[in-house]
Amino acid sequence: MTAKARTTKARAKRIRVGIVGCGNIAGPYARDIASKSNLELVALTDLEPARAEALANEHGGRAVPTVDDLLGEDLDLVVNLTFQAAHAGITRRSLEAGKHVHSEKPLALSSMEAWDLVDLARRHGLRLGCSPFTLMGEAQQTAWRELRSGRLGTIRAVFAEVDWGWIETWHPAPVPFYEVGALIDVGVYPLTILTAVLGSVRRVQSFGRTLKPDRVTKDGTPFRIDAPDFQVTLLELEGGAVVRLTTSFYVGQHAKNYATVDFHGDKGSLWLGHFFRFDAPVEFCEYGDGKTYSAVPLVRESKVGQVDWGRGVEDLALAIAEGRPHRATGEHAAHIVDVFMAAAESLRTGEAVKVTTSFPVPAPMPWAE
Repeated sequence: MTAKARTTKARAKRIRVGIVGCGNIAGPYARDIASKSNLELVALTDLEPARAEALANEHGGRAVPTVDDLLGEDLDLVVNLTFQAAHAGITRRSLEAGKHVHSEKPLALSSMEAWDLVDLARRHGLRLGCSPFTLMGEAQQTAWRELRSGRLGTIRAVFAEVDWGWIETWHPAPVPFYEVGALIDVGVYPLTILTAVLGSVRRVQSFGRTLKPDRVTKDGTPFRIDAPDFQVTLLELEGGAVVRLTTSFYVGQHAKNYATVDFHGDKGSLWLGHFFRFDAPVEFCEYGDGKTYSAVPLVRESKVGQVDWGRGVEDLALAIAEGRPHRATGEHAAHIVDVFMAAAESLRTGEAVKVTTSFPVPAPMPWAE
């Protein structure tokens, strides 16, 4: 059977999906899951039942009262969109119920929890996936193809900027985001891309400060944050590249380079204009004074301003049906949690911290090879 025939056959088998957590990002997830020919949205649940009912009315499936009710449904895969501190517990319950899982990031808030989930999924013969899925975007795959081509030569330095601003200006429940901090909540996006394409992290050193401790929610309730809202983390990768990752819940998205990644090699530099957007610009500049950047055409067209929130779930479902590895794995997510823990230790001690874990390298998307 040809690869095309296997993919066609795999797409014919629909994976039945349940969503736990129907907050801000559940809408885009439900919309894009419902649009996939190999996925069927079956059930949704939330601590606020009206939110699950609203999503079910708009995108299909059935709102159910509790997580236990959802896990009792005839479904194959749970998409875990709960708050960060609840991720590990919901994922564990879902795996123990015999369901594959795709979790929003982070996989867990400790290394032990993260790797225990990886082991649990393996022992039960289940798939464990985790966001970010943004490596699968057209712009990100284009940048990766350029790196693989050798056009930049040896990559020795990477600068990643993540300025996400004041969460309370747009999210009704900002406190959990500040509790985990900008590195874990949004630094995870470029960090996941960089480790996928350049190798595992081997050493971490981090510096952080709380620049604006006193905040006010959208409804006028004051709250105070203790975790850094500005953090600079240096990462040494096993491939030899050094990364400077800046993450901030103070500097906003009005900043000129708020979500960029710059790869610098012996032969030239590559600029990814946004680590999240699938239609982001990608530009290359040959090394040398007076050289200028020029646009790199994307490997395929992407809808302007849109992100396919169902792409990671779709890839996991196809991988199950095709019997191949999925791309956004639990092992990768657990390694990223190790990096977060190393950064936290470095903040406490002021010293560099080693990271020893690794993960299977994901394959490029078939349309970007």
